[in-house]
Amino acid sequence: MRLMISAVSAAALVLVATPAQAAAPKDPVKAVRAVLTPGKGVKFTDVTDIVTRDDGGVTVQRRTGSLMFGRGKIAASDITATWEKGAFGDSHNNGRTIRIGTVVYSSGGEYKGKLPEGTRWFKQAKNGMTGDSNGWFSQVVNVAEPATLAALVKAGKRSGATYSGTITFGRLAKVSPWFKASLPIRWDKTVLTYKLTVGGNGLPQKLATSFPATGIWDSPSWEGRTFETETRYKGWGGKSSIKAPAANLVTTKTL
Repeated sequence: MRLMISAVSAAALVLVATPAQAAAPKDPVKAVRAVLTPGKGVKFTDVTDIVTRDDGGVTVQRRTGSLMFGRGKIAASDITATWEKGAFGDSHNNGRTIRIGTVVYSSGGEYKGKLPEGTRWFKQAKNGMTGDSNGWFSQVVNVAEPATLAALVKAGKRSGATYSGTITFGRLAKVSPWFKASLPIRWDKTVLTYKLTVGGNGLPQKLATSFPATGIWDSPSWEGRTFETETRYKGWGGKSSIKAPAANLVTTKTL
């Protein structure tokens, strides 16, 4: 009798545990759309490695940033990029970029030492890159864009809470304003590999992407190199306020 009770109990535990283990996360696209409301946002961190065939990977850049949402879209971003000491012979500068709508304000980075005295920010009303030139070495995929997220989910294969797959630069350019503003020059046939992990609520927690460096630069010096970026997200739907820099610190001229 005791053996029979034990067997029945074990079977009951299996029946209870199996649905929880096999349950799919909530629809990520619906989950993200639900938090895309004015005044809300999300924070993120990026780490980018350059991996070579012979030397393995080395971290070159880290970023911290926040997004502010509008109604159903990204309204603004504020990103700070920090280069690892010795990366590319210290030829790149740390920088911060604020993007509001299509207007971009840049401080440091490629504009370090190139602005008139007394100013700190360079303003571009058109064709400004998200993250400026530092953005070439960063996360070029933004899962806070519903159309972009939908493309990843559709093309990916789900295993538990993770979607893995590939997508071309050309496809990303069709659905993602963020991508086009990050890589305005690229080879659209380049294939990007991704792995997206979401929480039980469907909201993205981590995104890892990789693509060959020659997808941007068709140069022998970049052959055999791969950009690998991991992004982590926190605080989906939290309060967010991103404002333009003070007008007296802004210029549209360079030295």
